[in-house]
Amino acid sequence: MTSTNGECPRVIRVLIADDQEAVRRGVRRILDAQPDIEVVGEAVDGVAALELAAELRPDVALVDIRMPRLDGLEVTRRLSGSVRVVVLTTFDLDEYVYPALRHGASGFLLKRSGPALLAEAVRAAADGESLISPSVTVRLLRHVTAPERPEQPGRRSAGAAPVVPLTEREVEIAGQVAAGRTNADIAAELFISPGTVKTHVASIQRKLGVPNRVGIAVHAWEMGYPVPQ
Repeated sequence: MTSTNGECPRVIRVLIADDQEAVRRGVRRILDAQPDIEVVGEAVDGVAALELAAELRPDVALVDIRMPRLDGLEVTRRLSGSVRVVVLTTFDLDEYVYPALRHGASGFLLKRSGPALLAEAVRAAADGESLISPSVTVRLLRHVTAPERPEQPGRRSAGAAPVVPLTEREVEIAGQVAAGRTNADIAAELFISPGTVKTHVASIQRKLGVPNRVGIAVHAWEMGYPVPQ
């Protein structure tokens, strides 16, 4: 099938990593129904996920947190930079989910999320965006605004000021990102082009030293930037 301009439409290649067969089957059924998404592989544990990712080179990996042999945190860390990872978990927020932000996860969904949200999370990750379940966002906000624990020696706190300060516009856009807005949403809100938003987002990521929009959101919450409701 080709598009109206004669080019083949993009198909997002997805790897599912979950030790529960019923979950993998359900997720595959949902994604295979989408015209622009193709499930290219299924992994039953973390080690298999890494092996299949290296072999199949998917665009997005849906990764469970708790898996045999290698957990989702380590899988996310190792895949970050080469594959967009969306954590698909049973847990709203526990000791696993928050560290996954630091390991470069591009999104978080609960397993009870509906089909539409699941498909949109895959598309968002493939486009370099982030989609987080609303209840995960609420718990994340509670987590990052809780009293700080003692820092480990030599480790910069998550809320420490960036080496290069953000401009006023970048602070504004970081708040929009923390609210879960896409580039198109932010462009419409601030009356600028999506391309300009994309440039600002890239600059913010570089200044903060974070791998994706989730890292921007965490920084915005921790620093108390204005986040639209």
